[in-house]
Amino acid sequence: MWESAMPIKSCASDVVAQIQENFDIHEIHANTLDTYGVRFDIASNSLIFPVHSGTGHLVGVHRLTCTIPEENDNVRVVQGSLLPKSGVLGLFGLNTLTKDVQELVLTSNEWDAMAVYQETKAPALSLPSGISALPQELLPNLERFSKLILWFGDDVRAWEAAKLFAKKLNDKRCCIIRPSVEDPSPFEALRRGVKVRSVLGKARPVKHKSIVSFAQLREEIFSELTHSEQVAGVKWRRYTAMNRLLKGHRRGELTVFTGPTGSGKTTFISDYSLDLCMQGVNTLWGSFEINNVRLGKMMLTQFSQMNLSKRLEEFDEWANRFEELPMYFMTFFGQESIRKVIEAMSHAVYVHDIAHVIVDNLQFMIGSNGEWADRFAKQDTFIAAFRKFATNMNCHVTLVIHPRKEKDTDDLTTASVFGSAKATQEADNVLILQDKRLSSVRGRKYLQVTKNRFDGELGVMLLKFDKESLSFAVREKPAKRATKGDTSAEDIPSEIPVSMSDDADFPSGGI
Repeated sequence: MWESAMPIKSCASDVVAQIQENFDIHEIHANTLDTYGVRFDIASNSLIFPVHSGTGHLVGVHRLTCTIPEENDNVRVVQGSLLPKSGVLGLFGLNTLTKDVQELVLTSNEWDAMAVYQETKAPALSLPSGISALPQELLPNLERFSKLILWFGDDVRAWEAAKLFAKKLNDKRCCIIRPSVEDPSPFEALRRGVKVRSVLGKARPVKHKSIVSFAQLREEIFSELTHSEQVAGVKWRRYTAMNRLLKGHRRGELTVFTGPTGSGKTTFISDYSLDLCMQGVNTLWGSFEINNVRLGKMMLTQFSQMNLSKRLEEFDEWANRFEELPMYFMTFFGQESIRKVIEAMSHAVYVHDIAHVIVDNLQFMIGSNGEWADRFAKQDTFIAAFRKFATNMNCHVTLVIHPRKEKDTDDLTTASVFGSAKATQEADNVLILQDKRLSSVRGRKYLQVTKNRFDGELGVMLLKFDKESLSFAVREKPAKRATKGDTSAEDIPSEIPVSMSDDADFPSGGI
């Protein structure tokens, strides 16, 4: 692919003009593209960006293909792909650096890197996977530089990535450009006519992690106010009603998830986490109850939305697609020490930039040894460790916990979570999979949000289950209106937002 593509300097001026038009990069000059060694493949109408290692070797490419639909030649569809698919262990722009360079700008995409260089002549590189990951294999390529400026843009996820990557790169040598409306990403600044050099001059060192002033918080507060949807977290696509209840999936939170035995907790939380992973949320699964082969089989079925045992000829295609997801699995099974689990989770956050860890389930991890009082105390210790990990590592942790034994006819509540009250007290979110099929009461399965620390919104979401795809889906058909005296779950609408405090299980007058 690289050899068959033409260097930009070999392209005629009308071809360069067409490239700038198709990819909407009028602000990027042809000589800038040439400096970075960008090539063009006429046959596929693709730009080929080279990725080099620290030794100067070409180790991969990023192909950006522009497609123009026949029915509407005014539309441009641009799609990107990295090769090799197993991972590109290099950086775009390393080939432009001389040996005496000590300071550089690190960006999240090629346009930003070229915009910085074009406008300021400052050495600039871009990460192969954007803000989703900074593989540890890339770190040696950046060791020789004494100062790194991280400029990832003005949205909340980019800001979180900048702070996370600064820790991996040694925050003592890192500076960050704080997000604001006036200081967008480099390419966007170039488009708006904002002076890139002026924004670059606002880079500031990462301060001591335990001390902060309001002046430092001010821009972040303003950014959160102007990007309220992004602050709410990554949105679900399969469970859109969850977006209206929890608003999104956020880093640094602890979610406790429970439900009756046999209700499908693992099946649901697998689909729930896969939804987020498909949107770039790097995910680590710790399945202490079922082995990873069975879990992987279920996830692949949910991912493909079909029973692959009946369509084996499609297995390779879907397995190849699944391999591209940022999904990882811990190899623990059954009882395990909290020290080893936290150590593995910490390693995954550092190496794979994990943003979501699922532990299924807490009782299997703790084991059944010891007296009840000892198990309660042990569970509290484990929960405290997971709470600390979520906060310190800025990573969302979802804990699956079995409920106490309740009557089949009774709905589970926040107080039904097994153990002491510590689990629900420490949790930011409490989700309950209610299953009325297991009782004599006529009803359906639904998910209930009984705690939501982010904005207090509570409610329920009716679910239906598809055996072929092993996936839950939100019931779209509105339920019938309840008649007096009928309390079946079938009368619960697909979503009931409720405003309650964290002590919603208790009457307003107290216990």
